[in-house]
Amino acid sequence: MKKVSIGVLAAFIFIQVFRPEKNLSDNNTHGLETKYVVPADVKKVLAVACNDCHTNKTTYPWYANVQPVAWFLNHHVTDGKKHLNFSEFTQKPLAYQNHKFEETIEMVEEKEMPLASYTYLGLHKEANLTDTDRKLIIDWARTQMDSLKAKYPADSLIMKRRPQTSKANYALPRYYNTLGKSCHNLKVPKRRLA
Repeated sequence: MKKVSIGVLAAFIFIQVFRPEKNLSDNNTHGLETKYVVPADVKKVLAVACNDCHTNKTTYPWYANVQPVAWFLNHHVTDGKKHLNFSEFTQKPLAYQNHKFEETIEMVEEKEMPLASYTYLGLHKEANLTDTDRKLIIDWARTQMDSLKAKYPADSLIMKRRPQTSKANYALPRYYNTLGKSCHNLKVPKRRLA
């Protein structure tokens, strides 16, 4: 048992060397506020409940320096920015921006944001949105959507559907190993038939 404990401790110490890159660039060249009006009260709510995962600048707690917690936080922030990044918001097409305002309304109304994992155990308790905070964000996002509708043609605000490809248009080529036996169960890139 003592050897196992020493092994676990050694592994814990060893993984401390492998640290993910932190989200600290704070590059807001294409930030939300470069194009949209964000009142001070909305800005305050976004700062405490959204910005850590949805901008290019995260305020990290002390435990973000401990592995494997830092890996979890890095994944959480990277995933959040993949879905919505207020720091790069205005470089996206108008339809994307409009859609993200719509998603923001939906996620806040349904209490899906901020994530429970961000606020449980008393962590980030300031990010627990009150009904007033939720209404504030929802009303603000609706106002932004209305201003887009008033300014731009309706078809420019609609996300285009990606074309569906038929599986019949793709074929998996047969590959053979050096002995001439089929290796068709290998994962290989699909090619379009002419």
